[in-house]
Amino acid sequence: MGLAQLRLSMLATMTIIIGLSTLVLTAIMLYFGVFNIIVVGILVVVINVLQWLFAPYLLGAVYRIRKISSTENPQLNQIVNNLSQKCHIKAPQLMLAQVPVPNAFAYGSPLTGSRVAVTPGLLSTLNIDEVEAVLGHELGHLRHKDVQVMMAVSALPSIFMYLGYSLMWSGMFSSGGSGGRGRSGGGNGNGAVIGIALMAFSYLLTFFTLWLSRVREYFADRNSVQVVDNGAWKLSTALAKIANYKKPARGKPNGVSAFKCLFITDPGDTSQVSRSLDASYMVQELLNKKLTTGDKVVEAFSTHPNMTKRLRALQQLSQNPNA
Repeated sequence: MGLAQLRLSMLATMTIIIGLSTLVLTAIMLYFGVFNIIVVGILVVVINVLQWLFAPYLLGAVYRIRKISSTENPQLNQIVNNLSQKCHIKAPQLMLAQVPVPNAFAYGSPLTGSRVAVTPGLLSTLNIDEVEAVLGHELGHLRHKDVQVMMAVSALPSIFMYLGYSLMWSGMFSSGGSGGRGRSGGGNGNGAVIGIALMAFSYLLTFFTLWLSRVREYFADRNSVQVVDNGAWKLSTALAKIANYKKPARGKPNGVSAFKCLFITDPGDTSQVSRSLDASYMVQELLNKKLTTGDKVVEAFSTHPNMTKRLRALQQLSQNPNA
């Protein structure tokens, strides 16, 4: 997927999400009247903004995140500083997250500033060149304002889900009265039907939001290729090692699934397990994998692209970095 295609895809997806949301919200306002809808919408937006502002503190508590000082790991801090200069952004704080898988994620808010976290598993599983490529990817998320963008678009499905739930169960919009628009009989019944429709619409928006998240992962991969020497290959081997990390037998590690959209790969994905310890072989094994219908269905519900597709995109970038 070329740069122009990535940008067009992101713009088109955001236009669809915002356009559909505006259209449906306008129809609801015309049907029920403005004020209650606005109040509910404002409340949901405020809740999402507060969640964004304080999410770094929640993440810090859940994952026992702490700062990695320049004296503790000068090499890693220097890598972050160098890559930040290449990305033309202020260097984020380097953090260590106690997550039981090799991974990394970028996060932050106006209250905490930008941060990029790595896990002990990442530092022990990857070599320093691969860690650099992963950090180049995460700094790409900060460079492209992905935290803010995804927070904004993710709020829209929440709004419609909350409105639908309220209409279906609380009967907050009933017929009759001066604000009832004169709709006679069955007002609550109509509200319940509309509520169910809105909940279904929120799921539709969620699919578009997931698609946007996957596109932005490709965009962050591209950033790593641009700012890291031989970044396409280094990131490919890093992703292959992360994908082939032997997860716990019970599946998803505790405390990870709720925030999996933050990670460089889906930490709950146990579909790729190679028999080889050689990184080059693991990459080639994934590149040669034939995608099934099941793979495509799983990807549709994922925040991250299918690993085979992602590695193929990186391979194309290695051949033509300016595509």
